Amino acid sequence: MGSRIQPLPTEVIHLIAAGEVIDSLAAVVRELAENAIDAGASRIRVSVWANQWRIQVADNGAGMELAELQQAALPHTTSKIHDRQDLWKICSLGFRGEALHSLAQLSELEILSRPVLASQGWRLLYNPQGEAIRVESAAIAPGTIVTVNNLFGNWTARREGLPPIAQQLRAIQTTIQQIALSHPSLTWQVQQGDREWFNLWSGKTAQQILPQILRKLQSGDLRELSLKIPPPEPSSLTFSSSSLLIGLPDRCHRHRPDWVRVAVNGRFVQMPELEQTILNAFRRTLPRDRHPVCLLHLQVPPDQIDWNRHPAKAEIYLHHLEHWQAQVTTAIEQALRLDPASESLASDRTQKLFKAAESGGGYHVNREIQPAALLPASAFLTAIAQVHHRYILAEHPSGMWLIEQHIAHERVLYEQICDRWQLVSLEPAIVLNQLSMSQIEQLQRLGLEVEPFGDQIWAVRNAPALLAQRDDCAAALVELSLAGDLQTAQVATACRSAIRNGTPLTLTEMQTLLNQWQQTRNPRTCPHGRPIYLSLEETALSRFFRRHWVIGKSHGI
Repeated sequence: MGSRIQPLPTEVIHLIAAGEVIDSLAAVVRELAENAIDAGASRIRVSVWANQWRIQVADNGAGMELAELQQAALPHTTSKIHDRQDLWKICSLGFRGEALHSLAQLSELEILSRPVLASQGWRLLYNPQGEAIRVESAAIAPGTIVTVNNLFGNWTARREGLPPIAQQLRAIQTTIQQIALSHPSLTWQVQQGDREWFNLWSGKTAQQILPQILRKLQSGDLRELSLKIPPPEPSSLTFSSSSLLIGLPDRCHRHRPDWVRVAVNGRFVQMPELEQTILNAFRRTLPRDRHPVCLLHLQVPPDQIDWNRHPAKAEIYLHHLEHWQAQVTTAIEQALRLDPASESLASDRTQKLFKAAESGGGYHVNREIQPAALLPASAFLTAIAQVHHRYILAEHPSGMWLIEQHIAHERVLYEQICDRWQLVSLEPAIVLNQLSMSQIEQLQRLGLEVEPFGDQIWAVRNAPALLAQRDDCAAALVELSLAGDLQTAQVATACRSAIRNGTPLTLTEMQTLLNQWQQTRNPRTCPHGRPIYLSLEETALSRFFRRHWVIGKSHGI
């Protein structure tokens, strides 16, 4: 009996290798678009004939000379790296020299190109080995046009294993959207056959691109921060310049975490660890079962990345991952504040001073609005009046804000409770009855002392400080027994302890609450995800009252 292990034929090896790089219509678009970006293009046109397995990508980049075109589709030929050391300082989107050769093996490949300063262009057809089999001059504008015909025509089994055409078209759209968000200066024209499909117009940042993709989103629903991230090692002198684009949680969120995305050095990648860090940073700022909109684009020194984890470069090894996670968490906390531009090291030190003062004097907070002499006065909100004993009307430099007092106070109390969850003894103990074993176990997990006191009767010996002196402490403890975890219990405690709507407040109490609320880490929403304030900008007031009218004309003079 002969050996069952046999070497694969060369053509099969080449097909497998090519199929790892080009595994779909979307992969063709990705590879060709990235080549166009590396060539300095500012405009890219993509045409798709999905039923014919044909794609064309045209750009206005630098173009290629004839000698370069003759080598472009040969295996592992590239202008982007030259030796082994270059693998650790990748600064381009493409670098392996695999894409065009793989396309030559899997399709009928044609390239037209003309350098910017050349008087004519060239048209080349390639065989499966990547060799030019036809060369002729062509009259085209500067740039490059790559046409892929009959993709997987020599590997029909791969076609049959791919998703339906409609799903592949969605993948192409997603691919282009992701590239556009990480390279916002590009203009995209996308067609299905000869019919316009969609366009994406260039912008300065991703904040101008995302509303073109998510049509219900407005630019004002987003906040974008440019980040200067310190190096992960003291010995490194390189600072990273990155960007963070978030949807403000009081204005937009999603049913699925489909817009929590991470890009590294111009390419979106799959990084579950950083994606989970983003989700954790938005915890208790959104309604239940809703997810944030957040695009993180890290610009990382090339020596901190290993791109050789996945054939499509969709997954990477990022060194010092914990450092980047900490920086991302800090950046999101800054972006979620009401006035991130005013955040400074001094205010961080002040917060630490407050906590130190609280620990020295004992933790104390109750349902009333507590004076906060140490808390800095509001920088931009001034309480004017209370509306229906429910809302605080405040003056803002850009207009007026209406703040719901209960949920603003709930946010204040929740963050205080999270910072210092303190249990105090109950004298006498509170007696509860008809508790299930799961409820008893839940109270014990929260640190409460629960003892049998008779048949189906239980004595609770301690309780959260906020609830201990309340008349409805027993009902609050029953509520905590159903909470599920510590964080949910803290939310329930804050909600029950916050001032109720319908409670009259003095002007001083309103201002104190506004000052405390503005200093919270997540002031836009309550812990349940409800928006806390409504803003009415001066520009909107001017439009409504027709302040731009000329008085004489408005009176018919």
